Amino acid sequence: MTEQNATMEERAAPSVRWALAGLAMTMLLASLGISIANVALPTLVQAFGASFQAVQWVVLAYLLAVTTLIVSAGRLGDQLGHRRVLLAGIAIFTSASALCGAAATLPMLIAARALQGLGAAILMALTLALVRETIAKDKTGSAMGLLGTMSAVGTALGPSLGGLLLAGPGWRAIFYVMVPLGLVGFLLIWRSLPAGRRVPPGDSAGFDAWGTLLLGLTLAGYALSMTVGRGDFGGLNAALLAAAAAAAVVLVLVETRVASPLLRPAMFRDAALSASLVMNALVATVMAVTLVVGPFYLSRALGLDAVHVGAVLSVGPVVSALSGVPAGRIVDHLGARAMVVAGLALMLAGTVALAALPGLFGLAGYITALAVLAPGYQLFLAANNTAVMADVAQDRRGVLSGLLNLARNLGFVTGASVMGAVFAAAVGESDITAASPDAVAFGLRIAFAVAAGLIAAALATALAAPLRRAVRRPAAVAD
Repeated sequence: MTEQNATMEERAAPSVRWALAGLAMTMLLASLGISIANVALPTLVQAFGASFQAVQWVVLAYLLAVTTLIVSAGRLGDQLGHRRVLLAGIAIFTSASALCGAAATLPMLIAARALQGLGAAILMALTLALVRETIAKDKTGSAMGLLGTMSAVGTALGPSLGGLLLAGPGWRAIFYVMVPLGLVGFLLIWRSLPAGRRVPPGDSAGFDAWGTLLLGLTLAGYALSMTVGRGDFGGLNAALLAAAAAAAVVLVLVETRVASPLLRPAMFRDAALSASLVMNALVATVMAVTLVVGPFYLSRALGLDAVHVGAVLSVGPVVSALSGVPAGRIVDHLGARAMVVAGLALMLAGTVALAALPGLFGLAGYITALAVLAPGYQLFLAANNTAVMADVAQDRRGVLSGLLNLARNLGFVTGASVMGAVFAAAVGESDITAASPDAVAFGLRIAFAVAAGLIAAALATALAAPLRRAVRRPAAVAD
């Protein structure tokens, strides 16, 4: 019997590897969709004869669609089947990429980017959910590490690949290049991923349309309040934030009354889950600081040109890509909870180093600190995702995966805005490009000192949080 089981596992192994490759491709696509468009913004200003503020919506439309729809995408996967909804998401993302490349006007491009963001929301929500249906439980950490690696690869690859395509075929190619990648991902998922399961018809009361609408309004209001105004928090930002708060209150009232809520209030009474989401948001907020503060410090305080700034900024994503899979394997061997703590401790050391070492050793100190921060981030990410997804019920994996990604996205949005404001306040100049090198260096120290405080709060949360309890449900019907 043992030999028969071993033979079956050997036969299944290639299929599992191809399925994991498909999931990795979907994570790469979603990450690439964010990073590759940023480098094209100056070119799009010229191509469409539009203002930079108008062209920024090419990026914002994608981010808003992902942020507002990611939890709903996860819930849809729980109800209709994770595999089939993921395939639909890849088809949407790929078709929207082609539409972006063919856009004749800026409004058409922005609309296509919003559609591409819808596809990316499905990709991000259901990729994590499908790991538990594809990979053995004792290998979950390794799979999460691989997905973290592919996300980092997409982040690092986007600017360089986009730059090459802009210099060659032109801006349309940065969207067309994602079409063949999407087709490859679709074929890998379709051929190798198991059919999966969905909730039996009697267990679901339908899709929560009101909850979906209210959550979307809440998240859109919050995200816009953090992004509009070009760094100044004015009346419009306050109004958007107030609207988001009002929508959130109505959302809570509605979700306690509907038969099949998008967000079950009882979920947030799980202290371990709530702690994981809070830690995810805090960590993402800190990681956004490196993206916001880093370019100004490298160019203004250290005097590096654009080429060298780009090379230094790639250090973090490259180290993250190299450390993702090893981090996942460590999680499998040593346990998720312990590695959440270890990852946060390493991140705390990295943020403290970023606040101190650049002032002592300049560029070498900055790179050294990044090389400490990035592996800690990947270790935390693999461990936290594994802890949340390892034992969750089949019919809630999509929603929980969406919540994990939502917490991360909101952290990035908040970090870019709030921590950017902290940096600007510390610099003491309304126009940071006119600030002295010493003022920018001081701003860096203050920003990362605050970031260290946020990581310390996340570490305290990890140490105080209870162990994640397994949540099991009866077997569901086949997809």
